[in-house]
This record gives sequence, C-alpha cells and structure tokens, in this order.
Amino acid sequence: MSRLIALDTETTGLSPAQGDRIVEIGCVELVQMRKGQTRQWFVNPERKIPLEATRIHGITDEKVANAPVFSAIAGEFLDFIGDDGLVIHNAAFDLGFLNAELSRVRRPILDARRVTDTMLLSRRRFPGAAASLDAVCKRMKIDISHRKLHGALLDAELLADLYVALHGGAQFAMALGGDSAPAPRHAVSGGKAVASKVAVVSPVTHPARDWPLSPEEEEAHVAYLARMQQEFGACLWTNY
Repeated sequence: MSRLIALDTETTGLSPAQGDRIVEIGCVELVQMRKGQTRQWFVNPERKIPLEATRIHGITDEKVANAPVFSAIAGEFLDFIGDDGLVIHNAAFDLGFLNAELSRVRRPILDARRVTDTMLLSRRRFPGAAASLDAVCKRMKIDISHRKLHGALLDAELLADLYVALHGGAQFAMALGGDSAPAPRHAVSGGKAVASKVAVVSPVTHPARDWPLSPEEEEAHVAYLARMQQEFGACLWTNY
C-alpha cells in the first residue's frame, strides 16, 4: 500500500459510551514510507473537558470554545484519509471514539480491517515489554524529548516514525540505467585509459518473520473484544 495515514486523537475521557468526546485529531500522511501532508483539527466537544484530561493533553475549554464541532470537520477528515490504510497505536481506543462521532453525524464508520495497530506490532516484536507509545519510541531510538504533553498531531508524527522504524526504516532502491549493465568507469594509468571493475551489489532480502500470539495474549485479546462489545454495543473485530 503506497499511502497510509498515521492517526491519533485526544479526548475528554476514556469512554464514548459515557459521553466522552474528541477534542483533537491529528493525521500524518505516509507515502512510500515517507512523511507527506499533515492535518490537525481541534474540535469543540460540546461538553466540559475534565481537569484530569487537560493534564494529559493540555487542551482546555477555552482553547476549543470557538473550534468547530465534529460534524463541521467530518467531511474534511474523511476526504483526507480517503480509503487508505490507517496506522493507530492502541487502535481500539481511537477507532471507538472516531466511530462514535461518525455514527452521531450519520457518516459511515471506519472499518477495523483497514487499521494497523502499532501496539500489537510492538507486543509481537517485544513480548512482555511495555507497549505504550512512549515506551516503544524509546526502545526504537525515536526522539520524544519534545513531548511534554500528549497531542494528536505530535503523537501522529511520532507514530509515523514508529511505523517506519518497525518496518526496518525507509529504504528505497534506485535503478540506474534501467536493466542494462552499468558502463565501465575508466582510470588513467601511464597516460592510457584503463577500465576499472564496477562492483555490483545484490539487494539484501530477508525471510518473512512470524510473530504468533502466545496463548495468554490470545486470551487477553478475546477478553478485550468482549469488553469493547459490552461497552460500545458493537465491535467490528469480533466478526473476523
């Protein structure tokens, strides 16, 4: 897939079923594993932002008092992400909030099958290790020194870096001269041009890696989906 969208949200709390709403959405485009356009929307949640939430992301009632409500930015948001794949850390949380907002304004919800969850990727790669965005970024040597508070766009930027790092970094091959053999280089020796040898380096390939879930992880995942089903009334993952 050539285009992906790294996505993050900030909210008034932990549960859309209990009336919590989105206050910020951040998106970073990845094209051929390189960052492209970014988008950021501050959203008026049409309710008070609890102090404990402000302590996490720094967004106050005053900051979003004149921001558009979700229905006003829904079209622009959906146009930007298009039908491309989504990269989200702890996807069940953000997707639950986004789909609650989209349902509220009678827009199609986002299909879980288009989402790559970097938390699950991280847990498969580092079994038993902490899998928060901060922890995984530190483990992958991604600089988070500027992250004093959570922020949807800031976290989406880090998430894009993390996704690329988890896939071995952005490496691109260059084709020189099509399929033809490279022309020999010439060095001067004793006044005569002498063809020098050109080393041809074969591309490095790696076998596909399999990171199966442990029985404990499988059990925890099933329990989590059941909790999602109970809290939100629907959980797309249970269908697959």
